Amino acid sequence: MTILLGRPRVDELGDAVRALREWQYDGSPFQLHPGDIGWFWRFGAEATAAAVRTWSRDGRILAIGLLDGPDLLRLTIAPDARQNEELARKLAGDLTGHEVLPAGKAFLEAIQGALVHDLLTENGWGIDEPWTPLRRDLTEPVEDPGVRIEVVGPELVSTRTAVQRSAFGRSTFTDERWHAMAAGVPYADARCLLAYDNDNNAVAAVTVWSAGPGKPGVVEPMGVHADHRGHGHGRAITLAGAAVLRELGSSSVVVYTPSSNVGAVATYKSAGFEAGPEIRDRRRDA
Repeated sequence: MTILLGRPRVDELGDAVRALREWQYDGSPFQLHPGDIGWFWRFGAEATAAAVRTWSRDGRILAIGLLDGPDLLRLTIAPDARQNEELARKLAGDLTGHEVLPAGKAFLEAIQGALVHDLLTENGWGIDEPWTPLRRDLTEPVEDPGVRIEVVGPELVSTRTAVQRSAFGRSTFTDERWHAMAAGVPYADARCLLAYDNDNNAVAAVTVWSAGPGKPGVVEPMGVHADHRGHGHGRAITLAGAAVLRELGSSSVVVYTPSSNVGAVATYKSAGFEAGPEIRDRRRDA
């Protein structure tokens, strides 16, 4: 059967999310996670469907991509298909042509170790800036964060979005977008958390995404309010997120961040995460 490039409808997004859940396992190279689609869902179900691409054969999804911006595709591949030559050639052709990414400069985050990387190199794709992957095992209980933690429900949405906008100056996270995200399929396995200081200020926030029991979870995004930095709140909210993922059955918690963001790398390490070898996105300049 021929491998087909597809654009799922809204009612087909659940199939992509289920496939991503199945593909997560401890020891896997860092890859697209159900939580990545869940976080994108803040833009609404229609926008999320428009941003997802699938490559399938005989009704089985073999690869999934998320257009996380007009010129960036985040791509992962089923574990048993990462060395499949037919799939690699189909992916490389679609990515080098303009079926998925626009002409000109484009970026690709693709799971490491897949055959498609060799073909992309042959087609003129280079490498971009390094990222640092970090992981914490959740076999053992997580230490107390030392601050008050609240799980975000409808009554705390405005506080949650305000912390996000303060932590990330270009953020467009609004109450409406939180509700859109929370209505998405992946949020059934997610939680938003807020950390408070002794003066009852909301000082940090995180969203955590489970892929199901026995699988790695993700903390994304995590941020500290601009007025409350430098007091260990990033470590505290990250610990709280790790503890919630453990309660949800996650085997580990993973995250990755640009290596140039030394503050974020240090924060995750302070919360018990171990850094792995740097990874690099692929880049096409023309």
